[in-house]
Amino acid sequence: MENIEMENERLTAEMSYMDSSSAVIRIRRALPDFLQSVKLKYVKLGYGGVCDYATVFRYAVIFPLLVGIAYRLSAIPMERVSELWSTRVVEFDSGTGLIGLVTAGMVLVIYFLKRPRPVFLVEFACYKPEEQRKMSVEAFLKMTEENGAFKEETVQFQKRISARSGLGDETYLPKGITSVPPNLCMKEARAEAEAVMFGALDALFEKTGINPRDVGILIVNCSLFNPTPSLSSMIVNHYKMRGDVKSFNLGGMGCSAGLISIDLAKNLLKANANQYAVVVSMENITLNWYFGNDKSMLLCNCIFRMGGGAVLLSNKWRDKGRSKYQLIHTVRTHKGADNNSYSCVYQKEDAKGAVGVSLAKELMEVAGDALKTNITTLGPLVLPFSEQFMFFVTLVRRKIMKAKVKPYIPDFKTAFEHFCIHAGGRAVLDQLEKNLQLSEWHMEPSRMTLNRFGNTSSSSLWYELAYTEAKGRVRRGDRVWQIAFGSGFKCNSAVWRALKNVEVPGQEDRSNPWVDSIDRYPVKVPVG
Repeated sequence: MENIEMENERLTAEMSYMDSSSAVIRIRRALPDFLQSVKLKYVKLGYGGVCDYATVFRYAVIFPLLVGIAYRLSAIPMERVSELWSTRVVEFDSGTGLIGLVTAGMVLVIYFLKRPRPVFLVEFACYKPEEQRKMSVEAFLKMTEENGAFKEETVQFQKRISARSGLGDETYLPKGITSVPPNLCMKEARAEAEAVMFGALDALFEKTGINPRDVGILIVNCSLFNPTPSLSSMIVNHYKMRGDVKSFNLGGMGCSAGLISIDLAKNLLKANANQYAVVVSMENITLNWYFGNDKSMLLCNCIFRMGGGAVLLSNKWRDKGRSKYQLIHTVRTHKGADNNSYSCVYQKEDAKGAVGVSLAKELMEVAGDALKTNITTLGPLVLPFSEQFMFFVTLVRRKIMKAKVKPYIPDFKTAFEHFCIHAGGRAVLDQLEKNLQLSEWHMEPSRMTLNRFGNTSSSSLWYELAYTEAKGRVRRGDRVWQIAFGSGFKCNSAVWRALKNVEVPGQEDRSNPWVDSIDRYPVKVPVG
């Protein structure tokens, strides 16, 4: 668990609380202004993704050569060409013709074998729990108060956080937590995992008509629940998938693991022709509900809720016509080599042995640094030339000429039409809106997802994209930016391009969790 632990007291400059050893920990409310300073090595890393050797060779050698040949041929008079042909000045014997045909055929074969394989997003589905699992803010606070495990001080703390969290009254909690008394056991945790995974996958397979046995690659990510057999094995068993399916189970990677899974699927699809890949992103909270009084570990109770998503990817050209999006870029940033970054979100036991996820005082600084690195690397891949030119002119003046000028903040709205920012917490969304100079319209999918479903960890990005589709906003050629944070500390991005106008889903569509409520959104989120 990660980013949502960033949710702190919104109206104060700092949030102070006592940990189990009575030391005061202070977490900054605001992210550092991460665009005020830029490291050149990350700018070069981004351009490295654009200017690979194959691209340089193609545009610096092959393209100019072809242009030169075409220019020289165009300068030959047509009568001269006909004269050469009629007088048979140029003659080819059968051997020369055969060699020419073979060479041309080999070039074409090599081209088709070596050309990059596309990654298409055919369809995705988000799990919508049953009505019995709904948990209003008032019901959550009542459950917390009546539980008996929390002191009055920590009960009041959770009330303050809940009032300012941005969550609404229709989020969901699993049965094991809401039972009286709570039934936190392996059986209930497995039941939650099965409900989320199979619910999303059933909707996905129903919508696409894909047989589970046609899936060649399966990737499941869940940070805090990793049973044996694995969650991926649970899916293989339930759907009786084929024996050679390449299955992967990613654990402990936090809220950004969904995009790590997409990146892994992309690499596998590029290496294996004619394949379907399914990515399942979720978090399991039954065995990870915190019943202690360390305030640094109680934020997760106030923010995390039940949910998950499943995505069908393909590298088959014939699927392009029915696919919604094509994956353009993935950028992964990992700051784990730094000790502060590594330990700023840390699962451990409190003084009384209760397990929870602890936050360090450096959390917001770490998040800002990871975000800055990721955005700096992504910029050269997506920003138009005009934005990159202004950015570099300012950067040169500041770094080389030591001029005291304001840094130029690139306008990412020129690169993307839609933004899906991990719904980790209200304070973080506020700061990203400010730093990236986004409008309320751009932030709406993230804010409404936080309000309607809470923080569903790595799957929140898919609830946000589902919201955008349910509003009928996605048109052919639109670019979508998904960005998420994760413990470790990580920041990951994925860029998609819409291949068609995405139709508004019908009421019978089980893959989109917004179909029966989209007309009620956006809603005004009260300020705590």
